[in-house]
Amino acid sequence: MLRRGKGIELKTTGEIEAMRASGLLVARALAEVGAHAKPGISTGELDALAEQVIRDAGAVPSFKGYHGFPASICTSINERVVHGIPSRQEILAEGDMVSVDCGAILDGWHGDSAVTLPIGEVGPRELALSEATKHAMWAGVAQVRAGNRLTDVSHAVETAARESMDSDGMEYGLIAEYGGHGIGTRMHMEPFLPNLGKPGKGPKLKVGMALAVEPMLTLGSAETEELDDDWTVVTVDGSRAAHWEHTVAITEEGPWVLTAPED
Repeated sequence: MLRRGKGIELKTTGEIEAMRASGLLVARALAEVGAHAKPGISTGELDALAEQVIRDAGAVPSFKGYHGFPASICTSINERVVHGIPSRQEILAEGDMVSVDCGAILDGWHGDSAVTLPIGEVGPRELALSEATKHAMWAGVAQVRAGNRLTDVSHAVETAARESMDSDGMEYGLIAEYGGHGIGTRMHMEPFLPNLGKPGKGPKLKVGMALAVEPMLTLGSAETEELDDDWTVVTVDGSRAAHWEHTVAITEEGPWVLTAPED
């Protein structure tokens, strides 16, 4: 039976293993999308590929119909940060960067993950941005462990992002309005996980909790706005953005990245 700790869902070992099955399915769907994400393909076609992988496994896309969202993945190209809507009319071009966010529900449990993919040859600044975002994600993942406070994860994400700014010689925008979240029997649950902040604050992390860690960085300002479709979030200055995400469970042994591929 599910228990709750200060509003945060706690899972048993068996329930976390069930979440791993959902996470592996999300990883397979993203791998299929990544294999086909080349110049000339539409984001609508990528959406169909991901949905097929999910439904063939007897699962349901988390995103489709969520508050009216019309697709199974989010495809956010270039200046779009998150929540981009796939379309058969939207064709990927050489040099684009697209973040693909995917979720699946298998036997009642959610998995949620995102990757940023280069389309053909991409410039070094864009590649560095994506790597910095991924580095920040993994730094956060490492702090998803029992005994830490929630903002220890936030602080690790921010610190890693700022380290990349120094090493890359670039000023990345670290987006604060959007962040990670609890996950389990629903896709978005308590707590909200900021991507920056002081350590040692917020609820204490416990074995059985699961969090989605998902930083977003830009090549310019961190200021964003939502388009008229009520979904797509873009950078106000038109700078490119990157987004990486993994679902992570807290076990006695430490963080378990549930959406990592089997290998």
